[in-house]
Amino acid sequence: MAQLTLLTKLETSSKRVKGLDFHPKRPWVIASLHNGLIQLWDYRIRTLIDKFDEHDGPVRGIAFHPTQPLFVSGGDDYKIKVWNYKLRRCLFTLLGHLDYIRTVRFHHEYPWILSASDDQTIRIWNWQSRQCIAVLTGHNHYVMCAAFHPAPNPKEDLVVSASLDQTVRIWDLTGLRKKTVSTGGFDNSLQLSQNVDLFGNPNVVVKYVLEGHDRGVNWASFHPSLPLIISAADDRYVKLWRMNETKAWEVDTLRGHMHNASCAMFHPRQELILSASEDNTIRVWNMPNRTAIQTFRRERDKFWILASHPEKNLFAAGHDSGLIVFKLERERPAYVTFKGTLFYVKERYLRTYDFATTRDVPVMSIRKSIAKNPRGLCYNPAEKAVLLCSDVDGGTHELYKIPSDARSGDSVESMRGSGGSAIFIKRNRFAVLDVKAQSILLKNLKNEVSKKIPVPVPCDLIFPAGLSGILLRSEDKIMLFDLQQKKVTAEITAPNIKYVFWSNDKQGHVALMGKDNLVLATRKLEQLSSVHETIRLKSGAWDENGAFIYTTLNHIKYCLVNGDHGIIRTLDVPIYVTGVRGNKVYCLDREVKNRVIAIDSTEYMFKLALLQRRFNDVAKMIKPGQSNLVGQSIIAYLQTKGFPEFALYFVKDTKTKFNLALECGNIDVAQACAKELDDKDCWHRLGVEALRQGNHQVVEKAYQSTKNFERLSFLYLITGNAEKLQKMLKIAEYRNDVMGRFHNALYLGDVAERVRILEEVGQLPLAYATAATHGLTEEAEAIKEKLEGKVPDLLPETSTQLFVPPLPVMCLHETNWPLLNISSGPAVPVDRSGKFDQGPDEEDADEGEWGDEPVDNGSHAADPLAGSDEEPEWGKDDGGDIGLDDDGDGWDQGGSLDGLDEVALPGKTDFFVAPRAGQDFAQLWCANSKLAADHAAAGSFDSAMDLLNQQVAVVHFAPLKQFFMTLYLGSRASFTGVIGTSSIISGLSRNVDQVPSNKGLPALSIDLQSLIDRLKIAYKATTGGKFAEALTHFLYIIHALLFVVVDNRQSQNEVQELLELCREYVTGIRMELAKKDFAAQPLRQLELAAYFTQCKLQPIHRMLSLRSAMKSAYRLKNLQTAASFARRLLELAPKNEIATEARKVIRAAEGNPRDESPIDYDERNPFVMCGISFTPIYKNKPSVQCPYCGASFLPNHQGKLCPTCQLSEIGKSVTGMKSMAGRE
Repeated sequence: MAQLTLLTKLETSSKRVKGLDFHPKRPWVIASLHNGLIQLWDYRIRTLIDKFDEHDGPVRGIAFHPTQPLFVSGGDDYKIKVWNYKLRRCLFTLLGHLDYIRTVRFHHEYPWILSASDDQTIRIWNWQSRQCIAVLTGHNHYVMCAAFHPAPNPKEDLVVSASLDQTVRIWDLTGLRKKTVSTGGFDNSLQLSQNVDLFGNPNVVVKYVLEGHDRGVNWASFHPSLPLIISAADDRYVKLWRMNETKAWEVDTLRGHMHNASCAMFHPRQELILSASEDNTIRVWNMPNRTAIQTFRRERDKFWILASHPEKNLFAAGHDSGLIVFKLERERPAYVTFKGTLFYVKERYLRTYDFATTRDVPVMSIRKSIAKNPRGLCYNPAEKAVLLCSDVDGGTHELYKIPSDARSGDSVESMRGSGGSAIFIKRNRFAVLDVKAQSILLKNLKNEVSKKIPVPVPCDLIFPAGLSGILLRSEDKIMLFDLQQKKVTAEITAPNIKYVFWSNDKQGHVALMGKDNLVLATRKLEQLSSVHETIRLKSGAWDENGAFIYTTLNHIKYCLVNGDHGIIRTLDVPIYVTGVRGNKVYCLDREVKNRVIAIDSTEYMFKLALLQRRFNDVAKMIKPGQSNLVGQSIIAYLQTKGFPEFALYFVKDTKTKFNLALECGNIDVAQACAKELDDKDCWHRLGVEALRQGNHQVVEKAYQSTKNFERLSFLYLITGNAEKLQKMLKIAEYRNDVMGRFHNALYLGDVAERVRILEEVGQLPLAYATAATHGLTEEAEAIKEKLEGKVPDLLPETSTQLFVPPLPVMCLHETNWPLLNISSGPAVPVDRSGKFDQGPDEEDADEGEWGDEPVDNGSHAADPLAGSDEEPEWGKDDGGDIGLDDDGDGWDQGGSLDGLDEVALPGKTDFFVAPRAGQDFAQLWCANSKLAADHAAAGSFDSAMDLLNQQVAVVHFAPLKQFFMTLYLGSRASFTGVIGTSSIISGLSRNVDQVPSNKGLPALSIDLQSLIDRLKIAYKATTGGKFAEALTHFLYIIHALLFVVVDNRQSQNEVQELLELCREYVTGIRMELAKKDFAAQPLRQLELAAYFTQCKLQPIHRMLSLRSAMKSAYRLKNLQTAASFARRLLELAPKNEIATEARKVIRAAEGNPRDESPIDYDERNPFVMCGISFTPIYKNKPSVQCPYCGASFLPNHQGKLCPTCQLSEIGKSVTGMKSMAGRE
């Protein structure tokens, strides 16, 4: 038999433990101590849960009830106490014994308690009636223990008892059961309790008396299923007994203990016997051949009691200084996963399990000695070989080659070697750790040693780490050892690591797992994060997204590389994760059965998306109905990690939402919350943040709400709003606010008002001085009379000017200043209420306005930035010829100077040389980029047009003029030069750090976010039925997208998605507007309405188009088509009145499912619309596309101008649109 190992799960330190018992369901063990204390421990988290202290003196017996929240204790105070561990108190005390109580037990079915005492009796109590129902007499010395038979079978109404009178007695309770249980229960129990005789009970008889021990017997117990009894005695022997219906006899004696044997018991599920002794040992015996197979020893502690868990492979032992909870063998199966296939050992076979097909087949049989309890499994896919490691004989490994045509019964030869830690390192090499010699043996597949490498530090375990390295475990470190260089290249502090898991991603992360600690690190062992658990870790695996999924005894958890971790779900039984695929965890249980557990990965996928900055995925997850992310924890997490814009979506509390909105700079949501809260402090904070962003309209609202008139007046001053300043002057006068009136008059430059205010408050000298200096002669003379000769002296007239507030250059009180971009994080679509913005609001829909406004279908997109049609004649020479080439003959030079020919100059030639002019920034921009936007910003319009023609076949450039000018002007700044010189023009770069190396690129005034804002305006116009306005906005976006430059693939995808979205809307709106040209052809109008419903629109717009088409079809009595539209409409969950209308249409069509006037429309056959003829082009039919917007057309329209984008030539071959620098 394989050597057993005592695996300690809990070890406590206390006074001597005399009694032990496991809870049948909860992870608890209860211990009674020699000092009178009762301790309740959770062995899973190794924590003391509770203590009970009411006994006087030692407590020797303790037991849990199998189903009720009760336990019973018996002590040297002659008392039996019944406790409720939920109420944490003693319920009642049973009195009757006359000496120490040794053991107590609950019956597994009846309301009985069994107690054994030094008064030489055994008593049976009914704990419901709290009465003694039987006294078992016959022993003539202390009764050391008594126990019910554990089998739930009426035929086994037996009790076994052991006494210091050297006997073991078997008692038959059949009569007692019939008297108390079968015929009325409580009443009979009460009657029996009144007739209890100290000299015996006729309802309980002694069935057998077992004699064979030479000294007192300390313990006896039944086998759970076989007719066997085990006993332990002071004669140092453990005896095995067998019984049948008529007799009982001794089977064998187990010799080996060197002192009194204090306890013995059967293993619940294996053919083993465990015994404890005062010789400081626990011995494990093989029951079939009655030989000792393992001994566990403590140096200074005697063992007194043993207990086993009724369901799990757990044991407990009490000794002089505490207790230990342990297992006798590992329950973790040996397994390894390779590319979706699990290799694992079960019974005597190596098996494979396919995750995709769930096919589980045996591959080959393996040697019994190592198959019993293998420690590890390593797989070599190149040679189809496996290494099995075991602790047998001090550590061994066996090498197997998997046959290609293996069947379940095949036996394969193996090669065995010493060393319990072995791993594959190459295709035909594996490494074995020789712990004794502290060296690594490199072997070939013939199990021959090819090289021996000494390890630099003592180690006891090795793990795989790629082709040329291994991981060494040494004390509290893991080291990366390079086998070629023969040195340690990296190390990390990680104590007691038992398992290593490598990820399959490019980063090559590794998870190091110990008993209760987990460390995530890089391939070079640079620590990323660590987690400490109070419950033991069991297994783990990386999922395909880079999250590490691991299990404890009762949870499936996750850990990310940034340290975030949490619980995914709870477990009923421990499992060992073998793989993670999506929302499924593949695992093995302790019965070595494959299981698939469904998990909700939303939480860790959400955090992982934030960590990897995949904000599109984050936005999808927080959409309503997409996830169940709720609670304060996710809000706190987002706020801690610096994503308040996402946390804003989850908040329900208005105050918290307001604080988050300010933190992420969402003024709209903050303003809505401030209105709801109507708190002065909130309005003040909102005003401060809005002013920081330049949103003076919200600042004005905040100042008005807090009645902060002084700041409000100054705001009107700096925004040039003289009209409201005048109102503020009147408000101050109404409030009798003298200083407010004076300040407003000063801001307005109203001298007469200032004079009047000064005069009203009695400041006549100041009033006179103000009037006189500002030229108000009449007012000055009137005040002078009131001064009665006390006229102040005025300053003499000088060249100085009086202070008058300057007039604003631009009055911006009607629109906000250019707003500050306050967030560097992701743009989260959140509406004013803080909810996720799903596009246009259904409440804004006014179905009556759809289709009522005429529009010029050929009009171009308009923009207020568009310049005049009159362009300057660039390049003309405004200055005349100033004669630089003339010789200056009109000047009198007086001829040449004589005598200078002989004068010699010094040899020095280092004259100052002026620096060469640098290259113009506009030329550099063109040289550094092949993007049309950069060339337009540089002013090279010709090259920009050429690029647009090559990339997307633009042939009509008139709509793009405004964008060319906007880019050109927006990329330059003008600085005032020296007086008398012209201004200095400087280029503005978007990559300032690259400018010194002549790799600068222009700053662009057209960006993606501004187009998204315009998209919302277009949505609103579409919802309101203002199709002409909506068409203008969508065309503007399509044209502007040509000049949007992004710096990552995600933003480039957003540009393409926005272009496709606008194309669908332009096509749909053009068809809606075209319906007015067919007023006399209702069928053609119905066709266009039906085609409109096939455009990929927002749900609210698709709902409006479907309702319009449904009504048109119903009016023309095309009931079948109308019902089809109605069904699609109901799928969008419209309002109740619209849904009712749609159901009525469907009901009407059920009675007459036909169309009176068929149209060219088949919703079951996929099609796209021709953008010119507005006819469907069905699947697999020839078509041509616009190179830019992607609109489809019939082949006969090739070469025409695309009417959708109004820019490109249909069907022309191009290189494709470019929107990322450096990706040409």
